[in-house]
Amino acid sequence: MEIILLAGHGSPKKDANNLENVARLLHSTIHPGCGDSCVRIAYLQFAQPDIMEAIKGCANAGAKKVVIHPYFLSSGMHVTTDIPAIVKEAAGMFPHVEFIYTEPLGIHSKMAQVVLERIYAASGMKPEEIEKRSFGIISEEADLGDIPEDRLPIVKRVIHTTADFEFRSSLVFHPDAVKAGLAAIRAGKDILTDVEMVRAGINKRLLERWGGKVVCAIQESRVRSQESGKKTRAETGIEHALQENKNIGIIAIGNAPTALLKVIDLFLNSELLTLDSKLVVGVPVGFVKALESKALLAEQRFPFITNISRKGGSPVAAAIVNALLKMADEIK
Repeated sequence: MEIILLAGHGSPKKDANNLENVARLLHSTIHPGCGDSCVRIAYLQFAQPDIMEAIKGCANAGAKKVVIHPYFLSSGMHVTTDIPAIVKEAAGMFPHVEFIYTEPLGIHSKMAQVVLERIYAASGMKPEEIEKRSFGIISEEADLGDIPEDRLPIVKRVIHTTADFEFRSSLVFHPDAVKAGLAAIRAGKDILTDVEMVRAGINKRLLERWGGKVVCAIQESRVRSQESGKKTRAETGIEHALQENKNIGIIAIGNAPTALLKVIDLFLNSELLTLDSKLVVGVPVGFVKALESKALLAEQRFPFITNISRKGGSPVAAAIVNALLKMADEIK
């Protein structure tokens, strides 16, 4: 059992201690429909529960792993000294529990987007107007004239999501990729993801218009370590889902290279799979097998979208699928 603990500073002003709202959003994102207390909160001072009290609660609830995220904007003394000291003490008290301490919110490209949204909101701009302006900036700053028209919305949305113009040249498309993706969506096919982060990022409202749903089977696997010598959870979940669900039309891999390699292997060697109208979106991020798995995908004859780079990730996979969903919605 894994519990995520959001650790905030706390304030003497009671109504400012609203970290539970963030916890609720995070929980619904990674575990939609779950009634367990998988995401909890704690405060360093001024509010309850305090961090040690919350950690004890996690351990007593049977947690084998506690992921502690300091919900701070920068790495000050609280983040680098005070909270780590509490975590170290807790590790001594609960040796059977694995403690993972993350970086704070810090500097991230999406922070700039949040600030822009706050500015535009104060100015009366609507979210769709913000997005339109962002896409305009992308067109102004990058030469996208040589990108085929059917691929342009996908390239733009990936750049918009990542603020990384490198994707302009690193994204690779099978000639039938966009056609296959749109056909799958409009036929009401399901979308299979390797991890919950990709699942959470896909626009389910647009997909449901066509009758499809987003599926992530990773939770069904008992494999928890890529160091175990066994199949990873993502790999096992992908294999099981592809064999059991005959309505899958798009497979979106944003995190696990092993899952992408398994998809390629199944497509090449399994008689259980029907490849008609299936699209593989394979953009795992990382240093081990990520680039190799994407290079192998780029050699295949079945429809795919990938990027020849170490970069990628769940937001990129979701952005590609969302671009296809918006394109399907705009087709008359």
